[in-house]
Amino acid sequence: MLIDTRTLILLITGAVFALLLFMLVRKKKSEEPRARFRKASTAFLGDFLIPDGEGGEIHIENALLCSRGIIIVNIKDVAGNIFGGDTMQEWAVITGEKRFAFSNPQDGLYDRTAAVKHLLPDVPVFGYIAFTDQADFNKGFPNHVISLSKLLDELESEFAQQSSAPDAFWPSWEKLVANATVVEVDSLTTDS
Repeated sequence: MLIDTRTLILLITGAVFALLLFMLVRKKKSEEPRARFRKASTAFLGDFLIPDGEGGEIHIENALLCSRGIIIVNIKDVAGNIFGGDTMQEWAVITGEKRFAFSNPQDGLYDRTAAVKHLLPDVPVFGYIAFTDQADFNKGFPNHVISLSKLLDELESEFAQQSSAPDAFWPSWEKLVANATVVEVDSLTTDS
């Protein structure tokens, strides 16, 4: 059976449209957490380096200025059942018949929050590893690990109740911004 030209054009147009729609949804999904972070904080910085306090630099994925202080968030997009704990060096992910391991992300988070605390000793600093909803922690969440959707809901609720960070936190935030180095050219994301 031969396909006529008109049917072929419709099929190609439909495939291109589906691909564009898929790419748009994927891009929007990846930007959604940062957009929500911006709305739920007084100020936001993303993808930057700061001094680590030991002569080097450390990457910070997301930093938010909120009513409780500065919050550092590392987002992990891992799908499956995750088995990990505070004292485990490697965490396991099981999805159907596949199994893989990754390093405990808590150590990196502790290093990042310690670097921010070293730079800004006069403001409370909190750190979270936020897993997307595709992750399932059957045995409960380890310390400093939270569902991304739960963290975003908490931050949005807090922001709605107290719309800005205390004025006392601003000098520290400005120091963080002044010490931030762009990771990618022209991509320092700041809302102040």
